[in-house]
Amino acid sequence: MIKKILLLFILITLVSCNATKPVIVTTKKAPSKSKVTSTTKKGYGKKTKTVRPVTEKSAGKEHNNGKTEVIVSTSRTAVTNDVITTYIYQFKDIAMGNMRNYGIPASIILAQAILESGAGRGDLAKDANNHFGIKCHVGWTGESVKHDDDSAQECFRKYDNPSESFKDHALFLTGRSRYAKLFGFSKGDYKAWAKGLRAAGYATDPKYPDKLISYIERYNLDQYDNQVLDVNYVSNEKQLVEELTIESRTIVSNSLASYVVQKGDTLYSISKKFELRIEDLKQKNNLSDNTLSIGQRLVVN
Repeated sequence: MIKKILLLFILITLVSCNATKPVIVTTKKAPSKSKVTSTTKKGYGKKTKTVRPVTEKSAGKEHNNGKTEVIVSTSRTAVTNDVITTYIYQFKDIAMGNMRNYGIPASIILAQAILESGAGRGDLAKDANNHFGIKCHVGWTGESVKHDDDSAQECFRKYDNPSESFKDHALFLTGRSRYAKLFGFSKGDYKAWAKGLRAAGYATDPKYPDKLISYIERYNLDQYDNQVLDVNYVSNEKQLVEELTIESRTIVSNSLASYVVQKGDTLYSISKKFELRIEDLKQKNNLSDNTLSIGQRLVVN
């Protein structure tokens, strides 16, 4: 009997020991919670990476390339804004000089020159220095070139240099009675002049006035009218910086010696200083008269 009781006690003890083993296994699985935390960190990392491409795309939208436009006159010419701005800087002094001497607004002179010459890149401007598309007409005794326009192989005037073309344009308008009405308009009223030119027959294009006005307003050409008239003229700082930049590029690219006009300078005094003839100095700088401005840069080599 005692042996049976002892055997039963041993069996109960063995069963109790086996029952505690699953508790140990359960506690070993606890570290698996750290894997969940690790997964969360990886998810955060992905979110930070997706932000970077958005920033790069946004930055790309800030780039702004220069625009190219096609000017159609006696030839079809593609030019950039920079080409037109350079052209304005090159001939603004001549335009203002002609305004003083002949009474034609500088803004109109420059706008017509841009349109008719393709900002100096058109065929007539390059081949004949003709910046205003002026045809031979009766009485022209100078050189000429043939060019297709309203009809095939029409006769156009040819000049030795652009300044002659600018001067002839002024003489052309002042010497013909059909343009006489223009000179009754205010020199500061470029819109009236643009419409008047079309009405007087300078161009057959019905949009001619709008094109001139567009160039005047886009490139602030009426500032040169105001400068000549001395009416509410305020120096455009941005324009001045652009002009100086263009001037520097032109001087470097052409490797030309230059001189900045000082107070009291005249063409005569400058010509003596650099041992040049006055006519040579005027031709080098496309000057139609002897007018100089303080700060004006002249080519003297």
